Amino acid sequence: MLRRKDLEKKEEFLAPYAQRSKLSRGRCYKEEEHDYRSCYQRDRDRIIYSTAFRRLEYKTQVFVNHEGDYYRTRLTHTLEVSQIAKSIARALRLNEDLVEAIALAHDLGHTPFGHAGEDALHEIMADYGGFDHNSQGLRVVDYLEERYPDFPGLNLTYEVREGIIKHSTPFDRPRMAIPFESTQSPLLEVQVVDIADEVAYDNHDLDDGIASGLIKPGALKNVALWANVERAVLKRYPAIKDEVRKCQIIRTLINNQVTDVINQSDINIKRFRIRKVADVTKTPERIVTPSRSMGCLRRPMRDFLMKELYHHYRVVRMSNKAQRFITSLFKVYADQTEQLPPTTQGRLKHDEKYRVVCDYIAGMTDRYALDEYKKFFEPYERV
Repeated sequence: MLRRKDLEKKEEFLAPYAQRSKLSRGRCYKEEEHDYRSCYQRDRDRIIYSTAFRRLEYKTQVFVNHEGDYYRTRLTHTLEVSQIAKSIARALRLNEDLVEAIALAHDLGHTPFGHAGEDALHEIMADYGGFDHNSQGLRVVDYLEERYPDFPGLNLTYEVREGIIKHSTPFDRPRMAIPFESTQSPLLEVQVVDIADEVAYDNHDLDDGIASGLIKPGALKNVALWANVERAVLKRYPAIKDEVRKCQIIRTLINNQVTDVINQSDINIKRFRIRKVADVTKTPERIVTPSRSMGCLRRPMRDFLMKELYHHYRVVRMSNKAQRFITSLFKVYADQTEQLPPTTQGRLKHDEKYRVVCDYIAGMTDRYALDEYKKFFEPYERV
């Protein structure tokens, strides 16, 4: 039988620069430790059972939910990030439980309609404290989730909460909050989730773009990263079906990038002489990174996605429509807060009006936001 202390002893086989659960900086509210789960395993479970996590199933990645049931949602994206991150963490002998918890929580603060919804709330909230999904994710786990009688939120460990607020990719810029150190670099476990997020959305957005017909596979012939893998797949399987070929290319792209990150990160750990956790937090450069050669190959792929998918006129139309939905809903609720549900209205006693409305809209799924919009703006829709 494995008890928590046995699990903590097993962590002694991790690399010396891995974050150990027994050395966690703890929770905001004191709790007794669990007999059979480490503190990070417990965090993972609390995240999975949270309302915000379930809602990710109906939140946009690139394509709005009603566009089709094949495309990734925030939930499937989150699971893919977790799988990739755990593979990297395992190879580097980092704390997989911590990585998994951070990966599963990294998008909890996302709005309906993806980055279009976030952009709308960012603009609306500019004079009222601002909005970004990292800060919102921390607000979700610290305050908005109501599941326990002894404290607000999920009462997660410091390290998981820090991983949420310090999440950083080209689409995500961390905005520090007390009590997190803005001058300290994130743990390697946090850096692993960041790079796994990039690998996941680059390749899976490409997959969805092809499935939608917005990207034609032939248009990728001048993108070396894709073309090199496609040639290798066709050489091995010359009679392969188009759909299977696409799947094999995507999986190979992910495998190549993950392998590259593992190898380069191991080189970086040695180059920066990382021997303990404190060395990680004091090193200003990112340690978990792709190689320079892979970075050069990824850049044209990202430029292609930006031009051919994210700026495709249909995606731009969806985004603009989503921003109008969010802006219109926000005005309706803010102008007359009596139209908010009673439980949300109750928070007006303690929180500022615009923040309450922002929290309510940010927590919506695509489908719920569309239903609310219909109720307010379509005259024959029942309210």
